[in-house]
Amino acid sequence: MKNLLSEIKKCTICEPYLDLGANPVVTAHKKSKIVIVGQAPGTKVHASGIAWNDASGKQLRKWLNVSDEVFYNTEKFAIIPMGFCYPGKGKSGDKPPRKECAPQWHTQIFNKLPNIELVVLIGMYAQNYYLKDKAKRTLTETVDHYPEYLPDYFVLPHPSPRNRFWLTKNPWFEKNVVPELQKRVLEILKN
Repeated sequence: MKNLLSEIKKCTICEPYLDLGANPVVTAHKKSKIVIVGQAPGTKVHASGIAWNDASGKQLRKWLNVSDEVFYNTEKFAIIPMGFCYPGKGKSGDKPPRKECAPQWHTQIFNKLPNIELVVLIGMYAQNYYLKDKAKRTLTETVDHYPEYLPDYFVLPHPSPRNRFWLTKNPWFEKNVVPELQKRVLEILKN
């Protein structure tokens, strides 16, 4: 695993298309139990090199009901975004994750993770890539039907502060889905 992560950290496949250059952010350990598959790092994560080291990460850890210490313990959590580098600024937020990363690296990483008990798919890019035709028409529908994807996948919206409107419009998520996520995560981490 160390050799593979080292190789990924040197990756420059899509560097010509990246506003801030390549700085792959990915963590994993052969003992990881839960994989977080998000979109791509933002500018703060790009600068620090620490995944989910921003407001979105704080919200995600709240949803998971885990401390920073537990979240960043690679023997517990692997963090494998759809795009490993900051993709740049788009018209309404960041650009989508680059499409080169997942096909190039995800299978290689997952092949070295024999202890995975749950993959958390955050946002439409991760859900569409992994669920393929099983993803619903919208992210809201996919998240609302989360039990269909268990026990392998748990689907979530992006925890970005920009999604406050979505969370307000869909109170069932924090009332019904988040407690199930927390229960599942706790069960896995206890073992």
